[in-house]
Amino acid sequence: MALLYNDIFTSTLESRTKTLADNVTENNALLSRLREKGKIRPISGGSKIIEELEYGQGDAVWYAGYDTINYSPKQLFTAAEYQLKMCAVPVAVSGEEMLKNSGEEAIINLFEKRIDNAMKTMTNQMAKAVYGDGTGSSGKEIGGLKLLVADSPATGTVGGIDRAASGNEFWRNKATQAEITPENIAAEMNKMYLSLSRGTDKPDLIVADDSLYTMYEQILLPQQRFADPKIADSGFATLKYKGADIVFDGGQGGHCPENHMYFLNTDYLYLRPHKDRDMKVIEGNRLAVNQDALYKIIGWAGNLTMSNAALQGVLINNKA
Repeated sequence: MALLYNDIFTSTLESRTKTLADNVTENNALLSRLREKGKIRPISGGSKIIEELEYGQGDAVWYAGYDTINYSPKQLFTAAEYQLKMCAVPVAVSGEEMLKNSGEEAIINLFEKRIDNAMKTMTNQMAKAVYGDGTGSSGKEIGGLKLLVADSPATGTVGGIDRAASGNEFWRNKATQAEITPENIAAEMNKMYLSLSRGTDKPDLIVADDSLYTMYEQILLPQQRFADPKIADSGFATLKYKGADIVFDGGQGGHCPENHMYFLNTDYLYLRPHKDRDMKVIEGNRLAVNQDALYKIIGWAGNLTMSNAALQGVLINNKA
């Protein structure tokens, strides 16, 4: 009977986890935007995730007639190397629970409830890690926005590149710490937005905690507000600022750091899952050796990566 239950457990879990990767991205505004723009790029192997970076400029010369066009080779590209990080959620059902829920329908219902809980756990864990600095769980979590778009951009190492080192200024995001009030929030946002604009390259997603989102919303009350229906239909509270979506991700269940507003150019941000471990069931039957229980594990491996830091920014309210 345990073997039969194991087969039912496996098939039920595998059929449900086919939607887990979508659920994870739908639960977070940044990941939702990355999926929408095709920035979720699976990797097929390797011990590290490589992102090629463009940080230099080539030679351009004005000339006439038979002038010599000289070219001096330059290093225009380098690469950031991100570690592969792994996350797993176990799903377990005890023998006693199976006996109390005898019958195939009751068993499937029991399994589905456990799987739903595991999927919510994984979804919430990923949504939290997206805002982290990679130091959680003894450095085993993915590097989120607190790492990639740091409060102190000239410190720390990101993608194997030391941001404090001379010559690596290109790898520093913009950060402004100020006392932000309803009277000056628009001016501070404008300064940050303009500092991150380069031709057609502009922030397209702004993620704020509850205090800064509310502050910005208040100054718009006398005006008509426009929200992107696509992102609003995904369940996110959103406003518009110079064409960028402003998304609220604070309050209960939100993970945006307090008093932070991230200005993101998602053309240069990526979620890089491993193709064989993208919210999938880790293979192998797990009948506990010393317990009357069935176990399965949902696993994910990959990291959040960035290929341009200078076009990312964070506005921090340091008001006491």
